Amino acid sequence: QVQLVESGGGLVQPGGSRRLSCAASGRSSFNNYAMGWFSQFPGKQRELVATIISDSITNYADSVKGRFTISGDSANHTVQLQINSLKPEDTAVYYCNVRRVLLPTETYWGQGTQVTVSS
Repeated sequence: QVQLVESGGGLVQPGGSRRLSCAASGRSSFNNYAMGWFSQFPGKQRELVATIISDSITNYADSVKGRFTISGDSANHTVQLQINSLKPEDTAVYYCNVRRVLLPTETYWGQGTQVTVSS
């Protein structure tokens, strides 16, 4: 069973930075899987933040381009999200996601990590 464990959330002042990490386990390889991050704001559905495939092919939501950077280490089954210039509106629960890009599809979620941006 695939498990995702996130870390790195917390309270950050506006303008600050945070690095979120996610470690995947339960498979010997995550080839053909995209790893990524989603955010969920209070009362809203989860939204894509960024994804990465093969440690290099990235996709970002327009709202985070230039401030968020996703990176992956497929050998160690980890994915990170560097978030800079944080704004109060970035306050959300951030979820790690792993998705098989071939059929049959498989999708896994972490438990989420809270990032609160406040002075």
